[in-house]
Amino acid sequence: MDIDIGALFASLWRNKLRILVGSLLLTALAFLLMSLVSPKYRAETRILIETGESVFTRPANQQADDRPVLDPEGIKSQVELIGSSDLLKRVIVKLDLAKNPELSAGAEPSALSRLFGAVGIGNNPDAETRDDYILQSVRDRLLVYNVATSRVIVIQFSSKDPALAASVANAIADEYVATQQSAKSRANTDAAGWLQPEIADLSQRVKDAEAKVAAYRSSSDLLIGQNNAVLATQQLSELSTELSRVRANRAASEASAQSVRAALAKGAPVETLPAVMASPLIQRLRERQVQLNNDIADLSASLLSGHPRIRALRSQLADLNNQIRLEARKVLGSLEAEAETARLRESQLTSSLNELKEQSSKAGEEEVELRALEREATAQRQLLESYLTRYREASSRTDRGYLPADARIFSRADRPIEPYFPKKIPMTIAAFVASLLLLSIITLLRALFSGQALRPASPQPVVTQEIAPPVAVRSIPEPVQPVVEPARPMAEPIAPLAIDIREMPEEPAVSEAKAQLAEMDTPIAAAPADAPAIPTDHSGIANVATRLMASGAARAVVVSPEGDEASALTILLVRELADRGVRVILVDMTGSGEIGRSMLDDKNLPGITNLLVSEKHFSDVIHPDHYSQAEIIPLGNHDPAKAMQSVGRLPMILNALQSAYDLVVVDAGPATVVELKHLLADGTELILGVVDPDDPDVAATAKAVYDAKLLEPELLTPFEKEHLRLDSGRIVRSA
Repeated sequence: MDIDIGALFASLWRNKLRILVGSLLLTALAFLLMSLVSPKYRAETRILIETGESVFTRPANQQADDRPVLDPEGIKSQVELIGSSDLLKRVIVKLDLAKNPELSAGAEPSALSRLFGAVGIGNNPDAETRDDYILQSVRDRLLVYNVATSRVIVIQFSSKDPALAASVANAIADEYVATQQSAKSRANTDAAGWLQPEIADLSQRVKDAEAKVAAYRSSSDLLIGQNNAVLATQQLSELSTELSRVRANRAASEASAQSVRAALAKGAPVETLPAVMASPLIQRLRERQVQLNNDIADLSASLLSGHPRIRALRSQLADLNNQIRLEARKVLGSLEAEAETARLRESQLTSSLNELKEQSSKAGEEEVELRALEREATAQRQLLESYLTRYREASSRTDRGYLPADARIFSRADRPIEPYFPKKIPMTIAAFVASLLLLSIITLLRALFSGQALRPASPQPVVTQEIAPPVAVRSIPEPVQPVVEPARPMAEPIAPLAIDIREMPEEPAVSEAKAQLAEMDTPIAAAPADAPAIPTDHSGIANVATRLMASGAARAVVVSPEGDEASALTILLVRELADRGVRVILVDMTGSGEIGRSMLDDKNLPGITNLLVSEKHFSDVIHPDHYSQAEIIPLGNHDPAKAMQSVGRLPMILNALQSAYDLVVVDAGPATVVELKHLLADGTELILGVVDPDDPDVAATAKAVYDAKLLEPELLTPFEKEHLRLDSGRIVRSA
């Protein structure tokens, strides 16, 4: 049976009158019930949490930026405070809500409860229980919440009496503000009461500390001089200055005496010395000497040298010179006496300086203890001044009663005009829609369960499907006859790349190459036990493809001793694998590049040589085959000689390709056994491409592989009727 949608909705149309009338009746009933319900009114008061201090009344040590601003946790705490039982009980007592019939309706015990309480059954209701009922009634009608991302607290109270709703909301807000002021007043009073004895104790401690400083200073003779320095230290400084001055005067006197003594000893004129010329007598004698010289010079013009007048003047001049030298000796004696006096003064000052050093050292040690006492006295004095300032502020606020609360009522509750419940018009419309929907659903279910909306299902043809046995992820198809394409004229084979694989590193770093390749499918799954039997012969392209899929090999190395003619078989093998759904890539290492030209329509594209020299990335050298789903890395257009210098990157490239493809086929052309040993890694299959079994190069290669004890190669041939096999390194035909 099927559901008849048309009949299902036709039942709605047939019962439309019943559904409409029923909806109207239910709507009228809902409207009647809402009319009987007493309307409830809701009033709300809004409180803003902010700092109540003014800039003129703020304490001196409190900055404008230090005003307390409550965090979200603090706002939640204030909400809980407003809804606390103690605050609500004070509001109940203030408004005498215990006598309100609406709030005390559930508090009055029934006669049966009183009777049970009188006989000892149950609890006897008392005044405390009645108060709890009233408190719970108030709490049920009260809603306190914080407006999101603000410091505004909303107080809502619901009641049948609009005046009661407004009065209770305002009373709770007023009581909260009064509680805040009372808490601040109590804290202020407690602080003043704690500060008063502390101030008295600190005053005595400051007095004692200062007395200790004064007593220690007088006992240690630490008198203070100018610049708040100890007298001994100040005297030491002055005496050091005087000693330096005396030493300078002594040195000057000794130098002057030494110069006069040297002049007298040499017979040099002493009247040019500053110390001698400083004497007034020497100055007068010097003036007389100059006068006599002038007179002698004047008379010499008119008188002879033997004239008595001239002789008398010269005699006076000689006496005058002797007097000058005699006076110079007196000056020398004065300088020596002065130097000796300075020397004695220096000795006396040095002795006094040593005594003052001892006194200053002792005063320094005593000054350390004095500074410690002064620091203690200063700390006690600063603490006392701080306590006095706080005590004066607390006392002034307590005396004047100025304690603003950190909350302000900025929107008081007014008497509500319209009830918030019930909303008759919206609820009537909702009742009509709900009843209409309910009756429609009932009608649909009735039609469905009664069978009116059901119809016989149309017969469906039975399809018998044979269930195939489970197979692996990738099954092995039956061998098919290979199609040998007609041979095309090929270019003259070029000598293969002489790649010296012996220099390859044993553990290549493939992480860089793997990062350039995309995630590929998983390797080829092995054939299940019930898969078709694999042919025992090794010849034929289809058979080789089947064996590669069954073995799960990650790499296949094809040796083509006959050159490009045998490499054509590699192309057919790769296309056969691609047609079977294998993600396969062919790497052209033949040296002639004919494989790439055959699969890419003679296009000269970058390939393995470009990749070896890091000239191109993987995405630049991997190209799709134009005739299948396979991909190929051609020989490339870089110089093979330069590519040989980077041959060490070849193992890394092959390992990276194996991580991205199901199978990597490398056509090595006529490679030698030495080269093949380094190409045959774990999970590698060796394939020998044969077009002419009688070719001597084919026989030589097969024999060399057998003698080197490498892997047993698979024969890749285009033959089907005539099968080939390897026997001890020789190619043998079998019927």
